[in-house]
This record gives sequence, C-alpha cells and structure tokens, in this order.
Amino acid sequence: MTNPDLPADPGAALQWRAMTEADTDGWHQLIHRMAAVDKPVWTETKADLAEAFDDPANDPAECTAIGLDADGTVRAVGRVYANAGSPVAHTWGGVDPDCRRRGIGRALYAWQAECQKRRFGAAGITGGVLRSSTEEQDPAHNALMAAVGAKVVRYFTEMTRPLQEIPDAPLPHGFAFVDLDPGDSDAVRLAHNEAFADHWGSEPRDERRWKTLVQHPETKPEWSMSVVEAASGETVAYQVASFDPEYKNQSGYDEGFTNLLGVRRQWRGRGLAQSLLAEAMRRFKAGGMAHAGLGVDTENPSGALALYTRMGYVPTKRYLDYELPLT
Repeated sequence: MTNPDLPADPGAALQWRAMTEADTDGWHQLIHRMAAVDKPVWTETKADLAEAFDDPANDPAECTAIGLDADGTVRAVGRVYANAGSPVAHTWGGVDPDCRRRGIGRALYAWQAECQKRRFGAAGITGGVLRSSTEEQDPAHNALMAAVGAKVVRYFTEMTRPLQEIPDAPLPHGFAFVDLDPGDSDAVRLAHNEAFADHWGSEPRDERRWKTLVQHPETKPEWSMSVVEAASGETVAYQVASFDPEYKNQSGYDEGFTNLLGVRRQWRGRGLAQSLLAEAMRRFKAGGMAHAGLGVDTENPSGALALYTRMGYVPTKRYLDYELPLT
C-alpha cells in the first residue's frame, strides 16, 4: 500500500515522497544537523534507522515521508509506526534547523496523524492514539505538541550514578548469572515480555524486534546477563546493557547504560533487581566506565524509581510522552 497524501508544505519549498533505504545517509545527516542545535542526550545511529526499512508491520511506502530541497538535501523526515493490532502508534519526526518556523513541523505531524488514522481504520482499530516522546529540554518539540493538541500522559526520567563505590548486593542462594548470548537469548526475550506485561506502554517484543535489540552495535553482551534459578532452570530476571560512544559529548562522562531490567512477577521481592544492577555496575567499571545509567517510568508500579534511588542513582534528564486521540 502506498500513501499519496504527503505533507502539505506551507512554503512549497520542499518536494515530498516516501522514504527508501537509499535515503538512510541523508536522514542520518539531518539528525546530526538537528543534534548540533537541539543537543539531545542521545541520537539515532544508522542501525536504528535501518529498522524503518525492515518492519513488516509498517511499510515505509505507506508510513514515511521525506522532504527534500531543490538541491536534493534532506530537510525534513517523518515516520509513523505501530505493532500489528496495537491501538498505539508512535511518531518520529524532524525538521532541519535552517527550515524551522515555517510550519513544516506542524504539517508533518498533521500528515502523521492522518496517515495513522487511515491505518487504524483499515485495521478495524477504534480508540487509537498517536504517541510522541520529547525531551523536556526541547522547547520547540514541546511547543509543537501543545500546538497540535497532544497531551502529556507520562513522564520518564534518566538517572545516573558514579562507580567509585559499588553496592554489595549478591545473588540469593539458588540463583546464578548467565551472560547474554545474542544468538541464543529467546528465554530472555520471553522473560522480558512477561516481566513487562504489567508496565504502562509496553508491548511484547517479537523475535525480529528482539534480534534488532540484542544485535545492535551499541548493545554490550559482556555487560548483559540473566538470572537463572538453579532448581527449575527458569530464566527469572535479566539486564541488557549498552554503550553510546557519543554520550560523553553531551554529558561530559562515559556511561554504561541499562536498557532493560526486569524480574518476572513470581520471583519479585527477592532482591534480584539489586543484584543485577550491582553486577552491571561491576562490569561497567571493569569496562572503563565512570558512571552507570538507566531510564525509568516515574509511575512504574513495581517501585523501580524508589529502588534506583536507594541504589544511588540520581535524575539527570526527563522525557515527556504525549498522546493525541485519533478518533
């Protein structure tokens, strides 16, 4: 399916079409020009962008738009995507700093909303929403969300702690750490899906999405591990870590980052999360990191924010999740 209704550029300065894989370099260059002005704590790699062209549920011919100037330079990009059958769709969008304040961002978001509204309709999904995440420190993005009528529905916080001293939190008797094997980690994937089934905004990860995560260039298998119960052989908890070599440019220090941390409900309350975090810290420090970082939903029902605070993490950045109902 193709999507002919591309953004209505108010300045008629850009030529719009759907993206192809050949646009990856231009898209990545746009992200770096945006980052030079917006100074986000994290920017997408080419590996992240490649996922847009390897997603059976989201055909780029239908749900992407790219705006090019007369010289063929990528000046704006938009993408909308959702898991099959899900009532929640997500946006990615950006406009070159040299082309801002012309209404392009608002036109691009309007296209995303209309595109996804049609997709929900075709799938027979009612009550769908368009979800967008922003950094709190990005005034332009937050102003756009307010202008289009999207509302903040959740807050997420990134936290960090120095690694001079590491908490003593050994695994309880009867449990053991197992290093992550990216080629054989389906038990960890299933444990994650179960552990996050009661978390806001989380949807199960299929084998394709899990492979994208564990084989991502920034994922560090040597810093990642699961917890296995000896008596049952069950994978009951896990921690998946990464390292972003560009992070130091914004923060001033290197950081090992916990991307995912979870404990299956039946095994909660035994200190496994603390043990995983302490083990991750040891591995981060041995790998030359000065800090350990992670992100948390501030309303996480499992008490994660309180746990991380007790483990010495302090807030650094906050993200806002917005939603726009697509009725």
